Amino acid sequence: MTEQRDVTTRDGTAWTCIEALADMPESAKDKLAGEGRRAVVCTPSGGAHSVRLSLAEDWCRMPEADLTAAIEAGLAPGDG
Repeated sequence: MTEQRDVTTRDGTAWTCIEALADMPESAKDKLAGEGRRAVVCTPSGGAHSVRLSLAEDWCRMPEADLTAAIEAGLAPGDG
C-alpha cells in the first residue's frame, strides 16, 4: 500500500509526498534507495519543482517539521 503524507513548508507551499517505489519488493527498495532508506517524491501544489528525497524507512511517522526541513533542504541550490 502506498503511504502518502501532506505537509506545508514555511513558505506556505502544500506538498504531497509518496514513496516512489512503494509497490516493489523490499530488496529492490533497499538496493535503489539504500538499506533502511526509502525514495520519497514530494510534489508541490504549484510553483516549485518536485523533490526526490532519501529518507528513513519509517518516514511516514517522522515529525512534520523534519519532513518539511528535508523538503526545504532538497530545494537548496547545489542539491541533486
